[in-house]
Amino acid sequence: MLKRPFTLGKGKLVLPSNIFCAPLAGCSDLPFRRMTVKYRPGLVYCEMVKMDALIRHDPNTYRLLDYEAGMHPIGGQLCGSKPEIAGACAKIVEDLGFDVVDLNCGCPVDKVTKDGSGSGMLKHPDLIGEIISNMVAAVKIPVTVKIRAGWDSSHIVAAEVTRIAEEAGAAAICIHGRTRAQGYKGPANWDFIRDCKQASRGIAVIGNGDIIDPESAKKMFEYTGCDAVLLARGTMGKPWLIEDIYRYFDGEKPLGFRGLDYRDILLEHLDHILSYQNERRALLDLRRIGCWYLRGGKNMRHLRESLNRSKAALEVREMICNYPWHEADFSEADKEEESCEMESC
Repeated sequence: MLKRPFTLGKGKLVLPSNIFCAPLAGCSDLPFRRMTVKYRPGLVYCEMVKMDALIRHDPNTYRLLDYEAGMHPIGGQLCGSKPEIAGACAKIVEDLGFDVVDLNCGCPVDKVTKDGSGSGMLKHPDLIGEIISNMVAAVKIPVTVKIRAGWDSSHIVAAEVTRIAEEAGAAAICIHGRTRAQGYKGPANWDFIRDCKQASRGIAVIGNGDIIDPESAKKMFEYTGCDAVLLARGTMGKPWLIEDIYRYFDGEKPLGFRGLDYRDILLEHLDHILSYQNERRALLDLRRIGCWYLRGGKNMRHLRESLNRSKAALEVREMICNYPWHEADFSEADKEEESCEMESC
């Protein structure tokens, strides 16, 4: 269950808790992490970066690794399938001041898996071990790995990879309870996470998939016996989920945000985006996060559509400020609202 503090990697790193925030491709940028770290996660990850781009010192790749002092403890996640550069890339992450370096073996998107990276690595479990070994040999910080259950339902390799990762020296393995073939469809199968915990001799096992509220976090711990949980899409538009989980385990009531609270949080996130991105990119980002925050409220479609048509940041701010938030109801999701496009790795 909830542990505060939580030790990762044979005493190498002491974390505030065992409630972690996932690396979310295209989502967990600096403004996003500014919102989540307010609620004191045990560990927060940046978006994944490709090894090939990192080793070339691509400036856009380095920008994905932007962080601030208050975001510690923080992890950087690498994606790639070349053992010969894995150690050097892990050392770059360590030298940038990160507390943890993670290997992504879970991203299901074609543009990542086509070269054998991401969940494509699940077809070659021994290669995962080789890359982890090279990373462990190159750095002093803990090395972790994030996987899916397998490439498809006929090739479930999670328990095997757990044993390989432990032998290679990884401090923790995170298992997303879906296969690559599933994408994000259907429920996550927590049996695979439980199998990994049973296969573990000492490596920490982190459960991931369908943790959307404090109750599901508790069920994950109880059902799988995992050592920590990784929050992903549940924090999109609800960064306070971390604090609500803490409160739940402490027997306290959730934060219970209402309409005006959502307004203030949305405006705060907008300010973070505008301070980090140019206006054109900020508008695109705002459309995404507007969908996240508003999807849980009834009759919010009009505001969301207006945000999507906005042409300037000032216009967005006026729309948000002038909306009758006192009439908003976020107590129950409106089933008529369209779902938001989300992607995590």
